[in-house]
Amino acid sequence: MNILTTPKALQDYAKSVKRTGETIALVPTMGALHAGHLSLVEAARKSADRVIVSVFVNPMQFGPNEDFAAYPRTFEADAAKLEAAGVDAVFHPAPEAMYPAGYATCVEVTGALTAKLCGAKRPGHFRGVATVVLKLLLLSGADKAFFGQKDAQQVAVLRRMIADLGVATEIIMAPIVREASGLALSSRNAYLSPDERTAALVLSKSLQEAHDVYETGEKRAKVLKEITAVELSKEPLAKIDYVELYSFPDLEEIERIHAPALLAVAVYIGKTRLIDNIILGEEPCC
Repeated sequence: MNILTTPKALQDYAKSVKRTGETIALVPTMGALHAGHLSLVEAARKSADRVIVSVFVNPMQFGPNEDFAAYPRTFEADAAKLEAAGVDAVFHPAPEAMYPAGYATCVEVTGALTAKLCGAKRPGHFRGVATVVLKLLLLSGADKAFFGQKDAQQVAVLRRMIADLGVATEIIMAPIVREASGLALSSRNAYLSPDERTAALVLSKSLQEAHDVYETGEKRAKVLKEITAVELSKEPLAKIDYVELYSFPDLEEIERIHAPALLAVAVYIGKTRLIDNIILGEEPCC
């Protein structure tokens, strides 16, 4: 497995692969890898000749009061998992390699896609995401890039970006991977105490409650959001950041569900902000 630490090294590796006529799948991550990340790697391996995984904690997508410094960094363990998973190359640059002195370019998707959900709560977050992902796509020459549904808003933003800019990469969204308890896998779960981890189960429980009611025929967005919020409020350790329901993938306001819709929640469990979601209606094919 190749470990690449500079943008030029990644670009040179990608060019060497492309010269052979092989295809490339990219899995962008911030490390602290878990089974959810590895499910993306598995899907990538089935779809392309070579798999590149980036492990980069991107400072540009963190706000001034967020957890950039504390974000878990476990590269040696991550590299071992990726090698065992059959990854061909890992891109692990330092921040100064991605954003050297004089760096002055950002990419921003504006409008409804980034003005709500996590975009409303984390100003500048999706600008940082779009900037780093576009750079990774250009450097890697990826034919496909894989992201998890847990970050469904991110997927919608990135699909808008590549459509607008004419980037020839397919953005593929893979299903959320959950523990047997229902808790969505997340690197931030490491911040939770045992009691908080138990409390965090309320996220998936609330979404499932709304899903079950939807399956009985309830299609009103207001009702489904209320059901979710009521369930979340039953957990004393949970502080609701948002409960929202929008059409997917365009994230427009809707009163009733007639096509795929994203029911999304963000909740503080103690000091840790967790997100989760479910797609109601026919899920987009991944």
